[in-house]
Amino acid sequence: MRAGAGNWGLAAGAAVVAIAAALLAGCSTSKPLPDYGPVPEFQLTAQTGQPFDSKSLRGHVWVADFIYTTCPGPCPMMTADMHRLQVKTAGMPDVKLVSFTVDPATDTPPVLAVYAKNFSADPARWYFLTGPQSRLNTIGFNTFHLNQVDGKLNHSTRFSLVDAHGRIRGYYLTSDADFMQHLLTDIRQLEHERT
Repeated sequence: MRAGAGNWGLAAGAAVVAIAAALLAGCSTSKPLPDYGPVPEFQLTAQTGQPFDSKSLRGHVWVADFIYTTCPGPCPMMTADMHRLQVKTAGMPDVKLVSFTVDPATDTPPVLAVYAKNFSADPARWYFLTGPQSRLNTIGFNTFHLNQVDGKLNHSTRFSLVDAHGRIRGYYLTSDADFMQHLLTDIRQLEHERT
């Protein structure tokens, strides 16, 4: 009886050690984020009226969305979410935010500047971009695979996460209740990879 009990105790102890090792291994490694392809270089105009070259985003993790300033629907909520993200990543100043307009005819740099100010956007971290419709369409449709910029003002309500190497690593539907938590977790993972 005692020998059997001793063997059982050893087996149980070994099982506990194995489970603990597996749990610790799970905590120490993160599952790699998917790779949805590169963001080719682009040149647009920021809300400041200054030219914006995507080369300035090299080496930075960044989050993108597509909005327009006269949107009566989801855009104000998306921009409020982007502001929340700006606040939640204040301790990660290298994380950038990029809002592309889908209405370049209306959303001139001065209009975007007012809109940005209404949402307390930090101009050092959050860029509102406009430019030729064809260029914005290439970015929205061919690069991010989210929406066309064709004058119809239809656009995605997803945020996109781009890594420091300029590759799209995630999409987040802003209507999902826990999207911000998932996005922040993935941002931290990419920031850790960057350093």
